[in-house]
Amino acid sequence: MTDKITAGQLYQRIQPVIQQSSRAAKPAERSAEPRSFEQLLQANLLKFSHHAEARLLQRGIRMNAESLAKLEKAVRQAEAKGAKESLILTSDAAFIVNVKNRTVVTAIDHASLQQHVFTQIDSAVIVDA
Repeated sequence: MTDKITAGQLYQRIQPVIQQSSRAAKPAERSAEPRSFEQLLQANLLKFSHHAEARLLQRGIRMNAESLAKLEKAVRQAEAKGAKESLILTSDAAFIVNVKNRTVVTAIDHASLQQHVFTQIDSAVIVDA
């Protein structure tokens, strides 16, 4: 159902969607924080299925390092509660995540949320803005 891809392949596929953080980090901060999308993915092992990548592009959902960090934190929270398939609502979008595999299955923008019914999930995590 989901193809495994490396962070490098993911970065190449959705690079146009990624917004680089405009905040300039101090040299001391750079060593403590991941500096790129690929490094953040490798550090947290969060994967995106091919379907999720296509939905990010199709729906114009932009991911940056901060939004990925929030998504990863939400996955960890769901995992701590024993969730298997979770709906994660952020200020920008909603994501269905297979928690065990740490894989984002699909992504929905807020404009489309009113038209969706979410099935086969066992939990929901609402992320602060």
